[in-house]
Amino acid sequence: MTQAPKQDGYAAEYRRSLEDPEGFWLDAARAIDWDVAPTRALDDSRAPLYRWFPDGRLNTCHNALDHHVDAGRSEQLALVYDSPVTGRTSAFTYRELRDEVALFAGVLAGLGVTEGDRVVIYMPMIPEAVVAMLACARIGAVHSVVFGGFAAHELAVRVDDARPKVVIAASCGIEPTRVVPYKPLLDEALALAEHQPEHCVIRQRPQCAAEMSGRDLDWDQAMAAAEPVGCRPVAATDPLYILYTSGTTGRPKGVVRDNGGHAVALRWSLENVYDTHPGEVFWAASDVGWVVGHSYIVYAPLLTGCTTVLYEGKPVGTPDAGALWRVIAEHRVTALFTAPTAIRAVKKEDPRGALLHAHDIGSLRHLFLAGERLDPETYRWASDLLGVPVVDNWWQTETGWPIVANPMGLEPHPLKAGSPTVPMPGYDVRILDTTGRDLPPGADGAVAIRLPLPPGTLLTVWQDDARYVRSYLSAYSGYYLTGDGGRKDEDGYVYVMGRIDDVINVAGHRLSTGAMEEALAAHPDVAECAVVGVTDPLKGQVPRGLVVLKAGLDRDPREIAAELVAAVRERIGPVAALRRVDVVAALPKTRSGKILRRTMRDIADGRDLELPSTIDDPAVIEALRPVLRDDSQHL
Repeated sequence: MTQAPKQDGYAAEYRRSLEDPEGFWLDAARAIDWDVAPTRALDDSRAPLYRWFPDGRLNTCHNALDHHVDAGRSEQLALVYDSPVTGRTSAFTYRELRDEVALFAGVLAGLGVTEGDRVVIYMPMIPEAVVAMLACARIGAVHSVVFGGFAAHELAVRVDDARPKVVIAASCGIEPTRVVPYKPLLDEALALAEHQPEHCVIRQRPQCAAEMSGRDLDWDQAMAAAEPVGCRPVAATDPLYILYTSGTTGRPKGVVRDNGGHAVALRWSLENVYDTHPGEVFWAASDVGWVVGHSYIVYAPLLTGCTTVLYEGKPVGTPDAGALWRVIAEHRVTALFTAPTAIRAVKKEDPRGALLHAHDIGSLRHLFLAGERLDPETYRWASDLLGVPVVDNWWQTETGWPIVANPMGLEPHPLKAGSPTVPMPGYDVRILDTTGRDLPPGADGAVAIRLPLPPGTLLTVWQDDARYVRSYLSAYSGYYLTGDGGRKDEDGYVYVMGRIDDVINVAGHRLSTGAMEEALAAHPDVAECAVVGVTDPLKGQVPRGLVVLKAGLDRDPREIAAELVAAVRERIGPVAALRRVDVVAALPKTRSGKILRRTMRDIADGRDLELPSTIDDPAVIEALRPVLRDDSQHL
């Protein structure tokens, strides 16, 4: 068995973070350039609604850009844009990026955007997306980035919840095989939404020009007429952004991130967790629409004084399975952070790693993987191929930075396949039984975090403190419920085994099966339905739909199934990856009428578990078994 390390560095830091959070986090806060330095770390006066650095004032954009220009990094590269789908690369020094951001902040200010106003950003992976985010931070506005792959309905409900003064969008996104017009999706979303923004700023891309209307402004024209503006200090506890958890049903759940705690936590994490330091090149191969993109494409690298890579491409197909290695070699990447799905896709296309040999990746020190469970086979394949540590880490949209990780910059720990290693400072991770009692090593239970959560984690749900408490803090008094199940081993390593609610993880994207069920149930021929996430060797999980049709229909079930797949794609977007819907006679239920989704998932994954005692009709499960076990791709 792997022996636990002598954890003098990590153990002392972790223990101090729990026993003396004031001292620990005030020390960490010294890495940030404050307008008014905080004298207090934790404000627990409204517990469980905790706040960090309540008397501090700062500007996040100043810390990400202006501070480094002033400190002598003005000619260091801040942002490298690499776009194999357009064949274009470009780069911005810290001075150049600061100037672009200051000018676009002037655009927003000229449109009346001020401190506390919301701005929705609906853009692909282009530099203007980063510029827009930082420009909002510069003037104290609150940005809400919506992933460009989401359909009009999903964008509409986020617009209605955030109520932005301005929406920023691009004319299109570009996939390896097609161009996706964004402006028609935006127009449809605003037709569906009750709230109407005052202006839409559109970045026209040559691959697909957008038709403009009365409230639309051209990005380039607006920039040409703008004057740059400076940074506006805000309270550390003021919101920096809202990020909606993926695929929510009904009113979406907007995670609120503050300015001060966020800056302190991300600055600490990049050096201590990801072992990346000022002047080095960090690449998070994600999307700015997801939390990884917020934290580790935009904010953490720039707060630290690193060069960050913005990649508009895929791990395979742009042009081949050597794309990751090319980017590392060309831009001298020190650390790559991506999802296990990306590595599995590369492994599928190039199982022997032949394409690696064409690229010098000697700059790479670590491969970090997160967003879904890292299976041992992928871990071993990548480790053998790359010859560098392959480091799992586990966290959530809600936390904004790792809950459990291997602190490679503080004290590297021996790697254990299947575990993201140990809790990070500030996260008092417990494994609880159904009564809220701590479980011993090796026992499976609910993964929970004792309050308070550390800096950088969610403040609340946007405009709904009660929903925040109800959703996350009510299951166990004094704890944040992660929604995942897992265990600890005798060395304190944490093993996260998967969601215990209805959220599934498709290629690192958290999606609600409830949202997909809502789309299926809206079809006029569907009586009832269920969506379950089943294990997939490439994407981690994929959704499977099962529907019971209304009686008396005289239609081909395959035709209906095809319509249902299209309906989910239209409502959620292609990221939902629901490609199979089976028409069945009945769904298994408990006597109280609850659909047995977990039982169906277990059967589909090949686990022969004992049927729950509450099942109403075991014959329904037996009839479904061959359907669930059939993993062919037909509808």
